[in-house]
Amino acid sequence: MNWDDARVFLAVCRESTLRGAARVLGVDQATVGRRLNTLEHALGATLFLRTSEGYVLTTVGEAALQSVENMERAALELERQALGLDDRLVGNVKVSTTDSLAIDFLIPAIARVHELHPGVQIQLDASSQLISLSKRQADIAVRNMRPENPDLIARRIARWPVGLFASQAYVARNGLPVQGSAFDGHDLVVYGPYLQRNKNLTLVSEPLTRGRIVCNVSSSYLMRRSVVAGIGLGELPVIQGEMDGLVRVWPELTRPHPHEVWLVTHADLRHTARVRAVIDEIVAVFAPGNV
Repeated sequence: MNWDDARVFLAVCRESTLRGAARVLGVDQATVGRRLNTLEHALGATLFLRTSEGYVLTTVGEAALQSVENMERAALELERQALGLDDRLVGNVKVSTTDSLAIDFLIPAIARVHELHPGVQIQLDASSQLISLSKRQADIAVRNMRPENPDLIARRIARWPVGLFASQAYVARNGLPVQGSAFDGHDLVVYGPYLQRNKNLTLVSEPLTRGRIVCNVSSSYLMRRSVVAGIGLGELPVIQGEMDGLVRVWPELTRPHPHEVWLVTHADLRHTARVRAVIDEIVAVFAPGNV
């Protein structure tokens, strides 16, 4: 099995449909189906059962999967090592981050990279989905969690206190909450995953038991825009609440755990010239004097 065939096999495994595999591979569905049939014919074995719910691995397919994943790891390691020796300031760099960090920090950093190194192209992906640097889904990730993978190089580039904020319009309409009232009579905006993970919900250590959760959101940028729109009170990193011109409620209080920002890349890529250039500008834009 060659690597091109292996990529088709893995894409069908992971997506369960020809259409999904075609999207991942950047080819049409007919091509994926044709190449899969050719692969099965060459091996003399059926790798997938075609079901109403998609493609399901046969026993032979399951046995092949581990070998093909080993091929993938070897191919990606070779690709990273070759890229790590590249000292040219040209080519593509894939960066993954959240929507909020992209708007306030990554886009200004990319503008600086473009000014200094016009031969470097940036592919910027902003989503809440965690991606794999080992699989080259990104060369650099800027996230609020430190990864556990020992092959990744992680550097904390920001550590911000998190406070409670409201818009001017909200305060004019509803006034400020009273400490110890558990947000009685107030509307609240909360981060959706936080709702799912915690039973005893608080904002800056104040219980929510008497407040109204009127909106739960799936990203930090949606949280910011919801508070700016006056929907309710919400927790934000202090630096971003101030950027948005919001009212700091109970400025003496912060969330127990600050908001951290980590820059992550694979060890094999840290000396690649274009990756290094992008890293330098990202670090610079997060420096205390620049925010």
